[in-house]
Amino acid sequence: MKRFLLLSVFSLFLLVSANAQWNTDFYADNRVYQSGIHSVDLHPSDTRLGEPVAVLGEYNQLVLEFDDVETDDHYLKYTFIHCTHDWQISDMNQMEYISGFNEDMIEQYDYSFNTIVHYTHYQISFPNENMTFTKSGNYILLVYDDTPDHPVLTRRFMVLENSPAKVNAVVHYATDVNQRFTHQEVDFEVLPASFAVRNPAMTLHATIKQNGRWDNAKYGLTYHSFSNNTFSFDYDDGRNVFPGGAEFRTFDISTLRSNGDRIVSIDFEHRRNQAYVLMDEARPYSAYETRSTMNGECIYYNRDLPNPYSEDYVNTYFTLKSQYPFTDGDVYVFGELTDWRIMEDAKLHYVREQNYWEASFYIKQGRYNYQYVYVPHGSKEIDATYVEGSHYETQNQYTILVYFREEGTSYDKLIAVEHCSVQ
Repeated sequence: MKRFLLLSVFSLFLLVSANAQWNTDFYADNRVYQSGIHSVDLHPSDTRLGEPVAVLGEYNQLVLEFDDVETDDHYLKYTFIHCTHDWQISDMNQMEYISGFNEDMIEQYDYSFNTIVHYTHYQISFPNENMTFTKSGNYILLVYDDTPDHPVLTRRFMVLENSPAKVNAVVHYATDVNQRFTHQEVDFEVLPASFAVRNPAMTLHATIKQNGRWDNAKYGLTYHSFSNNTFSFDYDDGRNVFPGGAEFRTFDISTLRSNGDRIVSIDFEHRRNQAYVLMDEARPYSAYETRSTMNGECIYYNRDLPNPYSEDYVNTYFTLKSQYPFTDGDVYVFGELTDWRIMEDAKLHYVREQNYWEASFYIKQGRYNYQYVYVPHGSKEIDATYVEGSHYETQNQYTILVYFREEGTSYDKLIAVEHCSVQ
């Protein structure tokens, strides 16, 4: 009864002050705000890989998991915030898109088992009996410590209409002859089905996302032409073109008893596990190499001890040989292992005595994909081709998200989600 009263009072507070508090304390992006939080993963309940998309009115749950390696006590809660098609906070109160409580406590947590690095593993499954969604669209999952002005992490996810529109998509080499062998073009058409699309230039928008990245997504795309109740998003100006990049590099630290895939050495020194990935070479002008990958994602598991929460943290070393200088920028290890962000610990430093570049940081046991990206000085743009090269054959995974703001409403519905890769 006490818990119910506390949640009810706090829910009322959220409704009154929603717009004021949401604009200042966090970003509508995938972020971590506290240093002890690691291995954040938001995924469908039936697979560790894949986009976090729930279906409106159906009980296909999403699962958020993360670790806290700090020993301080936390009183963690979470809530959901609806966003527009371009990830601005929607002009709606939470009661308009959440059924049930507006916030809830994280009650599912466990402690690591037989690990050198001790951590608390938290987990949330949603929608659940306390909180369900009444509107489709983009959402932010906000986890915070006691009050929303102490954010812990934010994650993007989507809720899809349960009778979606149809999308036909194809990925091929770029139309521009100068990019034909290095870039990929994503053309698609939308059949709106039961959605009455009026004034489509203002109400129908699409986003194209490459692999797990939001930083290079193509936002706010509008239709190019209309025929036979079909909206075409086939452009000739390059707005739907991405650098192909290269297949991700891989390694496996699921075991600490022997060297896994592309691991040359494992040791235990100064009370910490250490692993050394096989030395890489820069390949900006190399030919395309086919390789089966997870498109930059990772899977956490311990092959030696299959108990839950037995995965330890390993200080993992990356080394890169390059014939090409990095004088005008910095190179970083990049992928889901860095939360698809530029992470200072993942920046490579030149080791003059050995004539290579090196970085090391802690990651959890499992199997990983990664790549090296370049960020010019004074820029925030991530270049995944400077070190890795770019090829139109690369098996990137593209996700197309289609949004529609229905006449008389104030929010963007998510009416279609389509996945595609190069043919």
